[in-house]
Amino acid sequence: MGDKRPDIWIGHTSLKTNNLKGSDEFLSKIGLRPVFKNDEITIFELRGGTHVIMILDEAAEGGDAEFDFMVEDINATYASFTSLGLDVSEVDRGDIHDSFTVLEPGGNRIKVNSTHVEDHSIV
Repeated sequence: MGDKRPDIWIGHTSLKTNNLKGSDEFLSKIGLRPVFKNDEITIFELRGGTHVIMILDEAAEGGDAEFDFMVEDINATYASFTSLGLDVSEVDRGDIHDSFTVLEPGGNRIKVNSTHVEDHSIV
């Protein structure tokens, strides 16, 4: 069958945080893999090799992240995040995605979407 994944993906995305330690602990807690850290930034790896760069900015006020997470099982992820005591919204059942938001310690709201990835392309 061969690999049908596209040849291009997002390499890096970033968030500013006024609480680098708390944001780092949050990303580790939800399962991202830390790959680099210093006093000003931390880099975490997601599935597929995408990196989220957390940047310390004392003046950062948080808000909606300009990216979202996608997961295989939205219900299991929601249950996991809830059991970890994370600040999550209710699950919104949509036409394409089911989703919820999670608030990380730096004040950033990150949308978590159910997957809609399939093994074929629509042409």
